[in-house]
Amino acid sequence: MTTTATNVPPELQSYLNSIGETEHPALAALRARTGGHRLGKMAIAREQAALLTWLARLLRVENYLEVGVFTGYSSTAMALALPEHARITACDISVTFTDIARESWQAAGVEHKITLHLQPALLTLNDLIASGAAGSYDLALIDADKPPTPHYFERCLTLVRSGGVIAIDNILLGGRVMQPAAAGAPPSLNILQDFNRSLPHDSRIVPITLPVGDGLTLLLKK
Repeated sequence: MTTTATNVPPELQSYLNSIGETEHPALAALRARTGGHRLGKMAIAREQAALLTWLARLLRVENYLEVGVFTGYSSTAMALALPEHARITACDISVTFTDIARESWQAAGVEHKITLHLQPALLTLNDLIASGAAGSYDLALIDADKPPTPHYFERCLTLVRSGGVIAIDNILLGGRVMQPAAAGAPPSLNILQDFNRSLPHDSRIVPITLPVGDGLTLLLKK
């Protein structure tokens, strides 16, 4: 997880940001606040959020699903970009971090668009499927713990409509996915390596991975 691009010089990324959409004051304040936290690297990169909100506008997203909220940068950005009637389902387990997210939602005036589920995300995703929400989401973002990524993907694939998109953040693990897993490597490395290799052969999706931030995979559901 990273708040900066791993393959773009900082000065170039700063310039690219400067000629894109202006960052909302609530997002700038949150980025400054989170950046000072020892776990600030867990926040999504500004340019990744900009890409996702641009894509959401293109897709005319009305229902957005987020797995992994942290302090709320991506959910705040998405809520600001989506129309007034749009709804966001947010999944996380941390009260501490999502309390900061709630403050950001309030500061941006978008809290009414967001429903937060504080429990393991797989439970929430299973509950949504059981309640009949399959095929009801236009866009989903997976930006959470890495070992369950294939399980998050399968649930999101059920919940996202045909023609919708699943985005997965931090798919490169700082470039480690390109190297053989050394002895003692965390399980997430092998899991993501296997998951990445499976994508071109999955007939249910059209995959593309962009070198934005720490790697952002976009999966179009057929």
